[in-house]
Amino acid sequence: MMDNALLTQEEIALARHCLEYARQQGAGKVRITLSKSLMNLIGLLSGEVDKTAHALDRSLQIQLFVEGKYGAFSSNKLEKEGLEAFISEAIDTVKMLEPDSFRELPAPERLCTKALTGRELDLYDPAYASLSAQKRKEIALASMAWNRLQGRQEGWKLIAEEGEYSDSVFDSLTLDSQGLYARHTETSFEIGYESTVEDAEGNHFSSYWWDAAPLLENLQWKNCAETACRRAVEQIGPRSVESGKYNVVVDSECASKLLTPVLNALGGFSLQQKNSFLVDSLGKRLFPENLTILDLPLTPGDTGCRLFDSEGVATREMPVIENGVVKTYFLNTYIAGKMQAEPTIEDVTRIKLLPVGDSKTREQLMAQVGDGILVTGFNGGNSNPATGNFSYGIEGFLFRNGRPVHPVREMLITGNFLSLWGNLIGTADDARPCLSKLIPTLAFRQVDVSA
Repeated sequence: MMDNALLTQEEIALARHCLEYARQQGAGKVRITLSKSLMNLIGLLSGEVDKTAHALDRSLQIQLFVEGKYGAFSSNKLEKEGLEAFISEAIDTVKMLEPDSFRELPAPERLCTKALTGRELDLYDPAYASLSAQKRKEIALASMAWNRLQGRQEGWKLIAEEGEYSDSVFDSLTLDSQGLYARHTETSFEIGYESTVEDAEGNHFSSYWWDAAPLLENLQWKNCAETACRRAVEQIGPRSVESGKYNVVVDSECASKLLTPVLNALGGFSLQQKNSFLVDSLGKRLFPENLTILDLPLTPGDTGCRLFDSEGVATREMPVIENGVVKTYFLNTYIAGKMQAEPTIEDVTRIKLLPVGDSKTREQLMAQVGDGILVTGFNGGNSNPATGNFSYGIEGFLFRNGRPVHPVREMLITGNFLSLWGNLIGTADDARPCLSKLIPTLAFRQVDVSA
């Protein structure tokens, strides 16, 4: 049984004691986060179990507000006398720091009051507690494709298959001196493979596939290795294309590469430091009118959902970009104070980009676009958070009349995120539920592509 992976009443009582002890020692305000996690992993290599891992971790983080000063400390030694000495020394350390008037706990009315058990969002699989080592091994071994695909196929040979099955449970509790009690408990099951194939000329091509789910019954493990192998085989025979402007379709598996920098640019630290290309963007239409992106943190059973952020502030469903208009920044209490702005939550939680157009699948979107380049992966590159300029290596396929013609690799796409999103053609409706960002396959017109 794995119930010991969850926070015990004794551990919760210890966290409460630490909060009160800090108050007694002179801390005006206190926030404590107690977390515990357990992870099991089975590594696979070319048909055999290559490694196993079992890791249990506990930690207590304490944030102290003392005489207008602030400090954050953590310890993984959770025993009463040791923690008392640790807290006393931490308070003495904070007293030596310079005052920071912007360091505050959130206003009490903003705090979450609904996360009392940690299981309100149905992200914890009760079956985890009885999952045996033998069952884990059976899943891992059954997921391999090595024995089914080994040997020379038509034009290619599978020469390496590396995979991992893992499961974990995470349990955290956040308390503060205003009475906050917010708990979050979740399980996660993951499977991933990387396959390498050799073509008839001895050239090697590699690709991957993976899946994850909060509940074991929803984990798509059976065809994961085959999918990784198929994606590798599809890369055989790459050819270069001439540099120029192309319509570009970006697969849902990697589409977050083009949205994450936009979300980061709406983050408080970047905005406050003027290191964001979306400074002063609130309330402005900087994106196409058909683009709407929502934060949906409260949907039961969805990966990445949470009832509260690290400050204990209650999350809520809200638009991030609505009909092209920037609707919110992500400002924690500290950054909001420095910016003299209203605080929100500190970060995005479960992003969903609403589909644009009538295409449901990637193939339908490619047919709509006609000719262009399908991007199935990014290989390195960078972006400038202050300007929004980017340059990314890509791999994928040239397509004509909606159909792949040949693979392409070692090419670059360059541009600016505002211009890129301004040239959005449409999307499919195929976001992967295993991702915390629900971003479907995207299509953009006239993107700079170079060899």
